Amino acid sequence: MAPDKRVTIRDVALAAGVSPGTVSRAMNDSSLVNEDTHRRIMRVVEELDYTPNVVARRLSLGKTLAVGVIVPFFTRPSVSERLNGVVSLLATSQYDLVIHNIEAPEQRVTCLTEIPFNEQADGILSISLTPTDAEAERLAQAGLPVVLIDGDHRALKGVHHQVTVDDVAGGEATTRYLIELGHTKIGFVGDYHDNPFNFTSSRDRYVGYQRALWEADIPVRAEYLEENQHGRRPARESARNLLALTDRPTAIFAASDTQAVGVLEAAREAGLTVPDDLSVVGYDDVEIADILGLTTRRQLLFESGRRGVELLLQTLENPGTERVFDTLPTELIVRETTAPPQG
Repeated sequence: MAPDKRVTIRDVALAAGVSPGTVSRAMNDSSLVNEDTHRRIMRVVEELDYTPNVVARRLSLGKTLAVGVIVPFFTRPSVSERLNGVVSLLATSQYDLVIHNIEAPEQRVTCLTEIPFNEQADGILSISLTPTDAEAERLAQAGLPVVLIDGDHRALKGVHHQVTVDDVAGGEATTRYLIELGHTKIGFVGDYHDNPFNFTSSRDRYVGYQRALWEADIPVRAEYLEENQHGRRPARESARNLLALTDRPTAIFAASDTQAVGVLEAAREAGLTVPDDLSVVGYDDVEIADILGLTTRRQLLFESGRRGVELLLQTLENPGTERVFDTLPTELIVRETTAPPQG
């Protein structure tokens, strides 16, 4: 065969003594092809170095062989780590990855209400986005399997699975740890609770923070709550406000490790020593937490992405798969930024 001629499925069928349809079924591991025939066909495929035409294969299957991933601010460490988990498993499947990154509120609305209908994906993964009721209804109308990772909307019929953590419980346990160290003046640095992206993790962690204080009969002080944009610099600004109080906190719970870094910077600027003068705890356990020796609450970021893909692939293979709601555990990782309060 001429070296510049592309090997076709008909060439494989001729060499193997079968029909092109049988070759296609063999390459899709169909049970309709017996073992001997399958082995013979795959040997010819290898000998001829045949690579199937992806477009033709997708048309023949009536699928896009792609998974759409809707993800906000994918450069954020926690989101990026979840996405790494998605990629790790999807790369071993027959599905391509189509990323829809969200950086603005209007993009969020477009992605959740239009992407499922554009016929570019067989299934949808949504990372760290909790759909509103209207968005949930729109997703359900698309007829595609949808998996929420770090998102929650159990009433959504179109959502087949959810992989989440209990941020309220995590926030409560983290605050209780600081209380057990002896802290009663505990500040909280987090995102704006009301935000156009409908992010809920920081808000839920604050709810847990409040519960822990109430259970310990410690007043929840309004001046100890600082809401701001997500990020290191806004968190530094928030921490500056807390540390400027006449009766400043002896500990600060940051809603993420990224925000905890900002708190550490503010403490250094104020001439405070961590943890002697101020204890700081974060949430997520991304790489920077280990580097800085930050006490934090670890959540299984990579594993949540991988589990979400696993559930989606199962549903694509078997649309009748029962809905699964996984709540992954969290774990307190104690390092060098927390200690009992001085005096």
